[in-house]
Amino acid sequence: MSRETPILVTGAAGFIGFHVARALLSRGRAVFGLDSLNAYYDPALKEARLAELRKSNSFEFLKADLADRATIAALFAERKFARVIHLAAQAGVRYSLIDPHAYIDSNIQGFMNILEGCRRNNCEHLVFASSSSVYGANTKMPFSIHDNVDHPISLYAASKKANELMAHSYSHLFRLPTTGLRFFTVYGPWGRPDMAMFIFARAIATGEPIRLFNYGQMRRDFTFIDDIVEGVVRLVDLPPPGNPAWSGDKPDPATSKAPWRVYNIGNNTTVEVSYVVSLIEKEIGRKAVIEMVEMQPGDVAETRADVDDLMRDAGFRPATPIEEGVKHFIAWYRDYHKA
Repeated sequence: MSRETPILVTGAAGFIGFHVARALLSRGRAVFGLDSLNAYYDPALKEARLAELRKSNSFEFLKADLADRATIAALFAERKFARVIHLAAQAGVRYSLIDPHAYIDSNIQGFMNILEGCRRNNCEHLVFASSSSVYGANTKMPFSIHDNVDHPISLYAASKKANELMAHSYSHLFRLPTTGLRFFTVYGPWGRPDMAMFIFARAIATGEPIRLFNYGQMRRDFTFIDDIVEGVVRLVDLPPPGNPAWSGDKPDPATSKAPWRVYNIGNNTTVEVSYVVSLIEKEIGRKAVIEMVEMQPGDVAETRADVDDLMRDAGFRPATPIEEGVKHFIAWYRDYHKA
């Protein structure tokens, strides 16, 4: 593939999409960004990210809705992207309890349009965002891609599991190489305002109370954005060839005879959320006002990623310590909000 051929990055104005696009541009790759710029959270933050990307002459952008079948089909027919990194989605576990249709429109219909665009225009590799939420009711730690994940506990998780299955069907039927990436609790500069790290920082800075779910007993595999990006960028040029040893008698959930794979991208460690709050308190120089509350529907008590396959195939293992990552995030937060 020519390095001048643009890589399509959907969700380019989003948190992860912005960082992935910026990393590709910094490595000499041309990027075509796609985003609907919806109002799920403040579009001004998305516009600010886009302004950073537009500083590069190798970046193009189209505002479009993934669910707009005609627009997405026309874009693929015109540009014939050899590599696609699909990061656009309706995010958030708790919001899926409020507006479930948004997840069907974006995560199911939108993904269908991406698959069709790739299939009909000879895409060489589709990398797409899945989520650690697909592990659902699983409790064996660390979460392994080789374990069954048939018990999602939120519609968001179900939509991401559906994406993995839809991709597999296209890999099987049309030999479209697809790779699904299960991201674990991503945080860092330019993060989403609806995510825990951002919520905690804003609340502590303004003296508002923080709600700690499960009475403070939540643990997460917090993964710094730079580690997520490194995994994505390495894998985009490693289309899966298919696993010739795969057997239907003992099916491996992580691989297939088809050119399809899934990987975890996580820090391979678990941290109590209350400890993260203490780190943010230290960086901001102010104590949090904490309310202990019960577990929310759709949440799980703990996550931790097994990343052995990622290390073996991509030669990379996320390892940014939470202490270092929080420092970077709060430094950005202060600068962005002029605080």
